Amino acid sequence: MSILKHIGNTPLVRLNRIGKDASSPLFGKCEHMNPGGSVKDRIALYIINDAEERGLLKPGLTIIEATAGNTGMGLALVAAARGYKLVCVLPEKMSVDKRVALATLGAQVIVTPNVPPSSPDYFKTIARQMAEENGWFLADQFNNPANVLAHYETTANEIIKQVDGPIGAFVSGSGTGGTISGVGKRLKEVYPDVKIILADPIGSSLAHWFETGDIVTDDRSYTVEGIGASDPPKNLDRSVLDEVLSISDEESFGMTKRLILEEGLLVGGSAGTNMAAALQVAMRDDINGPVVSILCDNWDRYRTQPWMQGWGPETRILQEEASETSTS
Repeated sequence: MSILKHIGNTPLVRLNRIGKDASSPLFGKCEHMNPGGSVKDRIALYIINDAEERGLLKPGLTIIEATAGNTGMGLALVAAARGYKLVCVLPEKMSVDKRVALATLGAQVIVTPNVPPSSPDYFKTIARQMAEENGWFLADQFNNPANVLAHYETTANEIIKQVDGPIGAFVSGSGTGGTISGVGKRLKEVYPDVKIILADPIGSSLAHWFETGDIVTDDRSYTVEGIGASDPPKNLDRSVLDEVLSISDEESFGMTKRLILEEGLLVGGSAGTNMAAALQVAMRDDINGPVVSILCDNWDRYRTQPWMQGWGPETRILQEEASETSTS
């Protein structure tokens, strides 16, 4: 059986320690347990299947994608199994861990400056230009409807089955918009009263766009990777959203630490953003049912990032001992 058959059907776990004082049960969908280590495995498979069915991809051809890293990992997994070449274009903000992992899986990695969408060096612009110039297939996760469909058909229906009853709220950040739009649309069909809540990093412009409809051309600086934007992606369906909560880097990384140390969930920073917002929602009295959020990806792609270093004196001691051992 191909490794691709093991994408999806991830566990849904209750956060018994973090959510112990909450008014509503708090759950995390363990997308970091997909074969490629993130929720993006789902969309990678759907996008490639759709392209094959439409005759856009045949073995030996090249896929290119603008990615924060996780969709690249998912595409690399599918490309390896199906016989494609892969080129990934990442902004330099993204961790070295992701670049190394992608290269290890055989992808060509191109790093672009951290610039606004108006710049010709913007990572999405570079990927689109390279696709056109070389005749490569652009996965186009930000605009490809197969992205939303993956979550509508798989992630949402898994959550419905796993919760087995009315859901009070679903909380998620938006990178491409696929997860929150696909899951949100399906949940509302089954549970019309469910609240779909966007968790947005402070510095991202999506909260302003949701509240006003206006697009702000430039984000302010923030560190959490893979979610938030200045230009709302086509796949983000504003009509599905009920509200937005803005979460700081400090809150995101603080919650990531809690997820790892208190719940044993080895996740990255965007999971912290999601769960920090979800905990706020679960503490409220106006939510009628469990609160579900997404644990987006694995911690292994962030371990060299400053925010995951030196969480306490014990960590620093271990790092110093390891350094001394390696030089002796």
